[in-house]
Amino acid sequence: MKTRSGLDRISASFPEKLRGSTIGLLCHAASVRSDLVHAIDVFDEQPSCSLAAVFGPQHGLHGQTQDNMVEWEGARHAVLNIPVYSLYGAKRKPTRTMLEPLDALVIDLQDVGARPYTYLWTVKLCLEACAETGTSVWILDRPNPIAAIDIDGPMISTEFFSFVGGAHLPLCHRMTLGEIGRMLQQEYFPGVDLTVVEMQDWYRNSLWDETGLPWVLPSPNMPTLDTALVYPGQVLLEATTLSEGRGTTRPFELFGAPYLDREKFELCFKSWNLPACRLRAHDFQPTFQKWAGGYCVGWQVHVTNAREYRPVLTTFALLDSARRAGGDHFAFNNPPYEYEYGKMPFDILAGDSTWRELLLDGCTRVSLVEMWRHSYQEFKKYCGNCARYKEESA
Repeated sequence: MKTRSGLDRISASFPEKLRGSTIGLLCHAASVRSDLVHAIDVFDEQPSCSLAAVFGPQHGLHGQTQDNMVEWEGARHAVLNIPVYSLYGAKRKPTRTMLEPLDALVIDLQDVGARPYTYLWTVKLCLEACAETGTSVWILDRPNPIAAIDIDGPMISTEFFSFVGGAHLPLCHRMTLGEIGRMLQQEYFPGVDLTVVEMQDWYRNSLWDETGLPWVLPSPNMPTLDTALVYPGQVLLEATTLSEGRGTTRPFELFGAPYLDREKFELCFKSWNLPACRLRAHDFQPTFQKWAGGYCVGWQVHVTNAREYRPVLTTFALLDSARRAGGDHFAFNNPPYEYEYGKMPFDILAGDSTWRELLLDGCTRVSLVEMWRHSYQEFKKYCGNCARYKEESA
């Protein structure tokens, strides 16, 4: 049965509470109905409300800023002649001036199920701003495209909160944007008036290709579901001298570096004995970002069974193998990274300095899994009352 997103549902039956409201819309390229009509058009054509402003997150309203950490600035909408505000430029949090003309801020963003994906933290800043101005918030929920993958990776410590992690989530968390919005409201902004328009016919143990919804790139380097499957782990490579495949047509699936010894790397990775994936040798020359124009010894990660795949554990195995096969050439990058100028980039992505230190000292599959599993008990209690979607029975 085809999943109906929050946008699909609000289009079919416009909520009474929003009738007569002046609305701001936070959206991006993937904010489309199942028939590919964009959310801006949906609200502009809705006679029961007035669309007065549009907001966009990282990568721009249309996914136009290709590379990571490239800011953009707003303007006026070319057709509607209303302001378009950037929340990834001079401002990342909506200002009082932006919000005061609005009765409600409607958020329709496609997340990918990984803590470092910045749209989550744009939502957190919006909740904070709307709590201060008394503006109501509506989140139109969408599938977590990789929710069928089990929880994976370390939790984040409070002292490592940043714009790539601002609440107690593991790297791969299985939650939707609407559920996380509720969690953020309960933990940080209890005074904000939040409504989540939930999906219909979506199950937590499903993958995107089972929803019947069209895939639209939520960001320029997230071209396919295959990318999303590996992203919760492979995003960690951004904080190292390894290329995470930016500047290729398969970002995050491809990885490598000029200095790697292929035989040593493959022997080490094999010793981890990981399920549900294969590495296939695939060298590449990135057109931009790390090692641009250079020849990288590399591989492509092929996920053979998504429901058994462990994206973060797999990347830790890749990092351990790269450290052993790269010698002194392999390193963790220094700051800055995503508006953080003091802490190591790997630490804010992983959630704590512990994990970088373990990699440097040598770590094992058993030690990592046991440490992570213990921390998930706290996470499940913390977010359990925010969960809204069931597992589909076999």
